[in-house]
Amino acid sequence: MEKQTTAGTSYLDCFKGTDLRRTEIVCMTWIAQTLSGTVVGGLTSYFYVKAGISTDDAYSLSLGQTAIGAAGTMGSWFILNKVGRKKLMCYGLCVIVAGGMGIPSKPSTATSWTAGSMILLLSATADFSVGPVVYTIVSELPSTRLRAKSIVLARNAYNIINLAFVNIISYRQFNSSAWNWGPKACFFWAGINVLMNIYLYFRLPETKGRTYADLDILFANKIPARKFAKTTIHSLVDGTEKAQEGQAERIVEDTKREHDLVA
Repeated sequence: MEKQTTAGTSYLDCFKGTDLRRTEIVCMTWIAQTLSGTVVGGLTSYFYVKAGISTDDAYSLSLGQTAIGAAGTMGSWFILNKVGRKKLMCYGLCVIVAGGMGIPSKPSTATSWTAGSMILLLSATADFSVGPVVYTIVSELPSTRLRAKSIVLARNAYNIINLAFVNIISYRQFNSSAWNWGPKACFFWAGINVLMNIYLYFRLPETKGRTYADLDILFANKIPARKFAKTTIHSLVDGTEKAQEGQAERIVEDTKREHDLVA
């Protein structure tokens, strides 16, 4: 069945017609995930030490973060269909506020632990929202016949940005022999989050409660992303059917006129 559906398609088809919009959205959504600052959560032990926390406490916090992340991911399974993909994605991008703890020139024990706690909050939020919801979005948005190819393109876009930008930048931000930004590095990722949220607000449609056929109709009718959740498929189908009926009636009338002229 899958081979029959994808037969005759190529990666070039992902950039044609309405599929171009769908490919763009899935690629940018996965890029938004890696640019959301989750890299800070992936370097927590290093971050904690740079924030002024002892190595033993940094190790303990990292273990706690793993448990919190697992709980957050499992929690997202139950909330995803209630809140929706777009809300969970956009709200999840809003929580990265640890940068303020890096402003004091001489960080105290209190500011160090506050920064560490905020990173735990960041990781918990990411594992509850941005982390798992992306996999739902990129599997639902592409058309059925191009789904596999669209996911491949989106994941490669993620990998390119992650390897060529995120990994290089993040290590330089925290490394004391490089930029040595410490917690202030979170301001950088927060700025990118603002840009990504603006993009997602205008371009990412809400797919909660939609079938693949529904999404095909919505994209074919070029419905704006912000109106996906409220647009009724019935009205679009009725409009299409009426347009087709009108076109058929005009063809019949034209055919009659031509027949009368010949007669």
